[in-house]
Amino acid sequence: MPNLLPSSIPVDARILVRGVNWLGDAVMTTPALQRLRERFPRAHIALLTHEKLADVWLRHPSLDALITVTGKESAWSVGRRLRTAAFTTALVLPNSPRSALEVWLAGIPQRIGYGGPWRNWFLTCLVPTRPGHARTRKRSAREIRKLIHSRADDAHHASPIQHPLASHQIHQYLHLTAALGANPEPLAPKLEITATELQQVEHRFLSDSRRPGSDHASAGPLILAGLNPGARYGPAKRWSAENFAAVARQVSRRLNHCLWLEFGGPTDWKLTEDIARLAGVGVCNLAGKTSLRELMALLKLCRVVLTNDTGPMHLAAALGTPVVVPFGSTSPDLTGPGLPGDSRHHLLKSDAPCAPCFRRTCPIDFRCMTGIGVEPVANAILQVLSSQ
Repeated sequence: MPNLLPSSIPVDARILVRGVNWLGDAVMTTPALQRLRERFPRAHIALLTHEKLADVWLRHPSLDALITVTGKESAWSVGRRLRTAAFTTALVLPNSPRSALEVWLAGIPQRIGYGGPWRNWFLTCLVPTRPGHARTRKRSAREIRKLIHSRADDAHHASPIQHPLASHQIHQYLHLTAALGANPEPLAPKLEITATELQQVEHRFLSDSRRPGSDHASAGPLILAGLNPGARYGPAKRWSAENFAAVARQVSRRLNHCLWLEFGGPTDWKLTEDIARLAGVGVCNLAGKTSLRELMALLKLCRVVLTNDTGPMHLAAALGTPVVVPFGSTSPDLTGPGLPGDSRHHLLKSDAPCAPCFRRTCPIDFRCMTGIGVEPVANAILQVLSSQ
């Protein structure tokens, strides 16, 4: 069986971090990477990540190297490639069996990660579950209906689940780096964008809006705000298109020199076009038009972003942009943006007793999201803008 503690790690170790595969999760690992760099300032730290996330880590100060994998590459192929790099220590952030198998196949002497089915034998150090860890599970349709009925019968019987700040996902990764002697205290997730990148996206996407004679050029300083209405996880995380449009319209009436930048992937194009049409105000639909780095730069330029709980929400917060987020099936206590408790971000929830259910689709009436009105969201955006 694996040891519970790793042996001594030299200050100049060659450390491989096996990264996570989802955008939002990747952003939430940045505090752990920063703490790891603080603990080993002379070490060579490389990140193994899926190629779709490579641009997130461009010029990241905690890393010396980036190694990418494709979705079609086998664990054996990855392990074979890693063998030539002669890493001495591997820190495995995901909980999947494959991630542990990759570093075992690479022959890395010290392999640290959380234990779990089909992976324990591939690790040399099993990190104990941290205090405060909150296990999540999808509620069944039957359980959801029972909670709804309980609330109807007794207003004090059922209440939304609350988690302490220490339950947030960033602590899950910090706890792993603490096994290597790193500081477990949380930091705000942080990503880097250069001034050159900001200038490039302004020139490519915003030059027309700043040109003399345009609708916005003569209205005073242009306020850039973001709309991110998609969510790959499923419709249970999506506030309605009508609500996104209504917020844009309401805020624009108060601030008539506001330009809304709509973000999303190619499959979000119809959704973002519908919102632009319904809003009837200045909206620039950029869904499917940006690279990941361009998306990051545009999020950085925005003064506030209205977004569902999804990857770009975490990107915006890590780039220093305040976000306003309607939360439905997921929990802001566990996966909210930025440092838990950061007052710059406004995270709105309804009082639905079945939330969070962690389901992709709602089996009843979607009350967790329909219970969040346009007015409080618009007011939150105006509050952010007035405080800047």
